[in-house]
Amino acid sequence: MKYSLSELNEIIENRRTIFPEQFSDRKVQKEQVEKLINAAKWAPTHRLTQPWRFTVFMEQGLRDFGQFHAELYKANAPTDAFSQMKYDKILNRAKLSSAIIVVGVKKDPFNKVPFLEEIAATSAAVQNMALMATAYGLAFYWGTGGMTFSEEMKLHVGLEAEDQVLGQLFLGYPAGEWPRKTPRKPMEYFTDWRID
Repeated sequence: MKYSLSELNEIIENRRTIFPEQFSDRKVQKEQVEKLINAAKWAPTHRLTQPWRFTVFMEQGLRDFGQFHAELYKANAPTDAFSQMKYDKILNRAKLSSAIIVVGVKKDPFNKVPFLEEIAATSAAVQNMALMATAYGLAFYWGTGGMTFSEEMKLHVGLEAEDQVLGQLFLGYPAGEWPRKTPRKPMEYFTDWRID
């Protein structure tokens, strides 16, 4: 075989969501983030539009982003629905992370590729990043909370009205043991073979 299938399978099966509250103080380096982004660009993309856009926040930029996001939530939450706990969570997750990458999808300006395909391509790019993070032993969380999908967030990361934010990727190192494998249904539950 050309590659070690057992190692590849192990990386796929060991990919886990690890929340920022489970991150250690150890910092992810810029070079590692670059490796994740370079892995992302090899995702399948119809007509090679490469619709993904990544805005990386680290160090002071990360603290500024956390403050921006928390204040954006506060400004948009109805008075009777504002949660101080949610505000603090948004702020603290930025403080606990080494980096936050806001993932955006650019619409094909020629309208030759359906936007749904561009979203799928960008999701595949994120999966590449998650697998590379797993290989590095990094904690990785794809979050969509707070004001992630707001127009203000879109503008903040330089996207246009027809584009879409898909989420925020929080990066760090796990503080404890790597999370256990969660049970998954056997393929018979979601696979219909039509051979005859």
